Amino acid sequence: MAVTIYDIAREAKVGIGTVSRVLNNSPKVTSETRDRVISVAKRLNYQPHAFAQALARKRSNTLSAIIPFFTNYFFIEVLQGVQETLTSLGFDLIIHGANNQEQLEEYLVRSMRKGRVDGTLIFSLQLPDKFAAEFKEKKLPLVLVDSFHDDFDSIRVDNFEGAKIATEHLISLGHKDIGLINANLKSVPAQERLKSFMQTLQRHSIPIRDGVINNSSWTKNDGFSREAGYSDMVKFLKSGVKLPSAFFVSSDIQAIGVIEALKELDLHVPEDVAIVSFDNIEISKYFGLTTMSQPMYQMGELAVKKMIQRIDAIDLPVSSVNFTPSLIVRASCGANKNYVFQDSN
Repeated sequence: MAVTIYDIAREAKVGIGTVSRVLNNSPKVTSETRDRVISVAKRLNYQPHAFAQALARKRSNTLSAIIPFFTNYFFIEVLQGVQETLTSLGFDLIIHGANNQEQLEEYLVRSMRKGRVDGTLIFSLQLPDKFAAEFKEKKLPLVLVDSFHDDFDSIRVDNFEGAKIATEHLISLGHKDIGLINANLKSVPAQERLKSFMQTLQRHSIPIRDGVINNSSWTKNDGFSREAGYSDMVKFLKSGVKLPSAFFVSSDIQAIGVIEALKELDLHVPEDVAIVSFDNIEISKYFGLTTMSQPMYQMGELAVKKMIQRIDAIDLPVSSVNFTPSLIVRASCGANKNYVFQDSN
């Protein structure tokens, strides 16, 4: 059997894209890597026609990623996992920011053009039915992250279970009056976290007072932003509704805005109100946020690995990975009085 670039990549411990660049005399390879790949190719008695067969597959060694917001901390950390894993495999990445349905469909059309990319990653966006049918019919590699479709590989975090754990943590600390600062309900994670929050309180026979649940009207970043958290908390504080003893906030970045709004009225966390949020983004530790940790980097890393498997074997059974977030207890809930705030230096 003829030696292929896959054999060379495996022996040289590099991606197939790197082997391709070496054999094409691309300047985008270090001399050390080039020498290693050429040495392996000679040792395996690699013949040029094998490379021609690989090229006949018409691979671009490029993936496209479609995300809703470039400025969202969640996506920044997930994309870090994507980019670093792709780099190690010798692949490139094209990132599209889809702020509305029109843009999503435009970028999906681009991604389906033959030879442009080898596969498409979609983040936190619902795949339109007509595109789902076309991707499936044409057998185009597609992986969904923070989203789901029966016909395609998906990687998600269990928002329902995460919100349940967060709410029950506040209940375990003795809170009987708990509010919610949520993102915009256009977002599926916001919908799931709201439903879980309400069901958890009901299951523990804890009443929900009128006015203590705030679903953001902000459309930018679907309300997952510091500005939305701040604005929605200011709105609540001006509403005349009695401040609950605790809040579940649907993201860390919103919680930072919530804390800022509380401070302006000389209200302190957790002395006046306890807070548990969601995500565990990098900056959450500097604010002492108790939060539900999502494996963001690992989600990006796994998305790439699933995609490479799908590119190599398009007819593999569809897989769905559902991570359960874990509770990280810091100062904002009041349970960890010994928490030492992290030094940003």
